Amino acid sequence: MSSALHTSALTSLPLLARGKVRDNYAVGTDRILMVASDRLSAFDVIMGEPIPGKGELLTQMALFWFDKLGHLCPNHLTGDAPESVVSADEVAQVTGRSMLVKRLKPIPVEAVVRGYLAGSGWKEYQENRHVCGVPLPEGLKNASRLPQPIYTPAAKAEAGEHDENITFERTVEMIGLDLATRIRDISIAIYQAAAEIALTKGMIIADTKFEFGLDTDGTLVLMDEVLTPDSSRYWPVEGYDAAFAAGENPPSYDKQFVRDWLEAVRINGAPWNKTAPSPRLPREVIEKTAAKYREALERLTAA
Repeated sequence: MSSALHTSALTSLPLLARGKVRDNYAVGTDRILMVASDRLSAFDVIMGEPIPGKGELLTQMALFWFDKLGHLCPNHLTGDAPESVVSADEVAQVTGRSMLVKRLKPIPVEAVVRGYLAGSGWKEYQENRHVCGVPLPEGLKNASRLPQPIYTPAAKAEAGEHDENITFERTVEMIGLDLATRIRDISIAIYQAAAEIALTKGMIIADTKFEFGLDTDGTLVLMDEVLTPDSSRYWPVEGYDAAFAAGENPPSYDKQFVRDWLEAVRINGAPWNKTAPSPRLPREVIEKTAAKYREALERLTAA
C-alpha cells in the first residue's frame, strides 16, 4: 500500500467535487475520474486522520463486486485506465485507488437494503416496530436476521449533513413510481446475490446502500461505490452467534469500530456531539480500522 492520501491534488483535470471519501474530477463532458482517498467519515463527519491504504482497498473491493454483479445491472465503469487521463507526475495519486467512470445524472435517493436489524434500523424498531415505514414482527433483537431483506431508502444530504431515512412512498413522490420501483427491486436483487457470495467467504452482509444514476438514454446505472466496508455492514460468520446471543453488535469489518470509539469518547467530560470537528483518532483506532478493511478484502477475494 502507498502512503496515506487524505486529499488528492490533481491539477491536470478540473475538480468537480470532494465527497466524504472520493474526489471527483471532470474528464471532458462525459466521464469522471473518481479518486478514493484514505479519508474516513463517521456519523457524516470526515475524520481528520486518514486510514492508510483505505482508498485502494475500497477501490479493489468495488471493482470485485462490479465484476460479480454486472449481469444484474449496468454499472458506471468505462473500462479505461485512470492513469491515462492525468499528467505523468500525478499517476501515483490515482494508481490503484481510482475509477474512470461514465458521467451520469445522479438519483437523489440512497437505496438501502437491510437483511439484518442493526444500527439506526435497530433503534427505530425499538421505538415502533417499523424501519422506514416497513412493519416488522415482534420479538426481534439487535442483529436479528430479518424474515426477508427490506428496502429502507434515505434521502441524500448535503455535505456535512446527515442522510434522512425516508419511506418508499416518499421516494415515489421524489422520482416517480416506475423509477422508485425499479431501484427498490434491483437493489434487493443485488443485495441477495452479494449476500450469497459473501456467505461462501464466511462473511455476513447485514445491510448496504447503493447509488444509481441515469445515462443519456435513461438507462438505470449502478454508480459510485458498491458493497465496500464504507457502504455496507460486514460481519464474520464465526463471531455472529455469540454476539447475537449476548445482544451485542457482532464484530465488524466496517467502520463500526470507529463509530463505537466515537460513541464512547468524552470531550471535557461530555460525549462528542457528532459535528465537526471530530475527535482526533488515536493510532490504535487507525491501525485496527486499516486492518479490518484489509481483512475484509482478503477474505472476500480469497480463492
